Amino acid sequence: MAKRIPAFDAVPQRQVHALGTADLPPGTVALAKFLIGKVLVRDGVDGRLTGRIVETEAYPPGDEACHARSGRTARNASLFLAHGHVYVYRAYGISMMLNISSEAEGNGAGVLIRAVEPLSGIDVMRRRRGIDDVYRLTKGPGCLAQAFDIDLSLDGAPYAAGDALWLADDGCGTPKIGRSVRIGITRNAEKPWRFFLRGNRWVSGPAKLNNGP
Repeated sequence: MAKRIPAFDAVPQRQVHALGTADLPPGTVALAKFLIGKVLVRDGVDGRLTGRIVETEAYPPGDEACHARSGRTARNASLFLAHGHVYVYRAYGISMMLNISSEAEGNGAGVLIRAVEPLSGIDVMRRRRGIDDVYRLTKGPGCLAQAFDIDLSLDGAPYAAGDALWLADDGCGTPKIGRSVRIGITRNAEKPWRFFLRGNRWVSGPAKLNNGP
């Protein structure tokens, strides 16, 4: 039997705070860490989907693994927007990847949202993913994007309440955050810029990385 998960919408509204740009810390690594434990909200044609962010990766200015490393292009322009904007790209011609711009206007950098723990809209996520196993729905960036219907039409939009994507703090408390090197890259692969919610079953990646500091 699939695990029952408390619905985000059942949390008393006085405890839910929509996060605006002013709430997000400046700086890519700081933002990647800050997002752990926060809630990603997707409002769309199938209603509201929510998930707790449990894994992120930082791609700061000057990072050889960052898409902004060679300058601004039509494809990566959203990375150069002021922090708090959506950057979506297609990886390997297959999977969408959801990011958030993380620096001042004109300074290309971002945070990849790698995984969330689903909180509400789980039946919709199951239908989109074509699977029933709740632990596989949003584990990894491609799975997350499919479950949350992330596509290129969202690229460049702000994360703002009232828009299709926004961020919230539901008062869940201080998360126990781990960190490791990043996953699936070759440039600057040794940088410890991946953050995750320790002990969470939706965190992706090998176990040896998820048991670190």
